[in-house]
Amino acid sequence: MAIQNPKVDWFFEKESKWQKEYSILRAIALDCGLTEELKWGCPTYTLNGQNVMLIHGFKDYCAILFMKGALLADENNILIQQTKNVQAARQIRFTSAKEIQQAESTIKAYIYEAIEVEKAGLQVEMKKVEAFEMAEEFEVALNKSAKLKKAFESLTPGRQRGYLLYFSSAKQAKTRQQRVDKYIPHILDGKGFEDE
Repeated sequence: MAIQNPKVDWFFEKESKWQKEYSILRAIALDCGLTEELKWGCPTYTLNGQNVMLIHGFKDYCAILFMKGALLADENNILIQQTKNVQAARQIRFTSAKEIQQAESTIKAYIYEAIEVEKAGLQVEMKKVEAFEMAEEFEVALNKSAKLKKAFESLTPGRQRGYLLYFSSAKQAKTRQQRVDKYIPHILDGKGFEDE
């Protein structure tokens, strides 16, 4: 069994709807020999410095999120893709401590499979930026400004995807245009959608 990381204790000690469930999930993850770290404000479990899974919670459920869950066999059909745009990660969701306890052996099997995926160095093949829909309003802006186009193409693929998804998710042209106008300065500054 791996050792609890004191830097992560605060997550498990803070008052939460899922406090008991988090504690059980922590014990299961550590029992599988993973290293406990704190990343993104969540307990994250790693193997040789590589992220394997994390524990997080929402209003209606808490979950284990496998970073490369798309590569797991999912023989029990319990892995959930949070949204259609999530490419690699998959969750197992829980709504009670009893549910987690009853599924412990299954959870461990999934964790051990995720560990093997990491040991093998497998990678999820991500969709290329070109495969994402580009809002017409943003395409017009790129065609009008070589400087904007160069700045956008200089962003990392993840940042490019973030903008494309955000711009194209608005249903109305007016909203898409407002979003494009608002974020052009960010793009020109080399910042991602969520960067300050």
